[in-house]
Amino acid sequence: MSKGVHNRSIVIAVDGPAASGKGTLARRLATHYGFAYLDTGSLYRAVGQAVRAGGGDPADKEAALAAAKALDVSRIDEQAIRTAEAGEAASLVAVMPEVRAAILHFQRDFASRPPQGEPGAVLDGRDIGTVVCPGAQAKLFVTARPEIRARRRWLELKNSGADVTEAQVLDDIVERDRRDAERAASPMKPAEDAHLLDTSDLSIEAAFGAAVAIIDKALG
Repeated sequence: MSKGVHNRSIVIAVDGPAASGKGTLARRLATHYGFAYLDTGSLYRAVGQAVRAGGGDPADKEAALAAAKALDVSRIDEQAIRTAEAGEAASLVAVMPEVRAAILHFQRDFASRPPQGEPGAVLDGRDIGTVVCPGAQAKLFVTARPEIRARRRWLELKNSGADVTEAQVLDDIVERDRRDAERAASPMKPAEDAHLLDTSDLSIEAAFGAAVAIIDKALG
């Protein structure tokens, strides 16, 4: 049995940098195949937010670990975890090795035993194909040129009322790419057997079609 993957569950790993379109793509793929979907990037935010909601301090290792072990994706409040405060809390809990180990266990358990008995799972993140589920049957590394990703993210932020320039968003994305690629624990890089999907010049429909073609071939 492959590490991190149960032999009865099909796993699709979708990795890539911020604003590459991997989240939108992964959700659509989960719907298309009738699989469970997990946005792994939201998990540390959910842990940090759970500690805050319980009146605790996200820097408290015991509180953070308890929240990580009690994690339930069906109870994650998407709005609450997208606040700046939740982001700050996430950065505090994400550096704790014990919390990282609990989250890794949670992700692997989700992949091997998808909720509601679905036949498979789609996980999106930065290290799914390399660390979380190296035995995934299909792996995509979704990317796009930094300026394209910055424009997408800037339009999202502008539509939500944020006062930020496109140049600032580009600077943030370039810096985040550097941090993600250079970090010691689970750096962001394509798995050797991942299929690279550059969405720079693709519509959502075209990217989805290309992804399905890659996955159908991988799954035989």
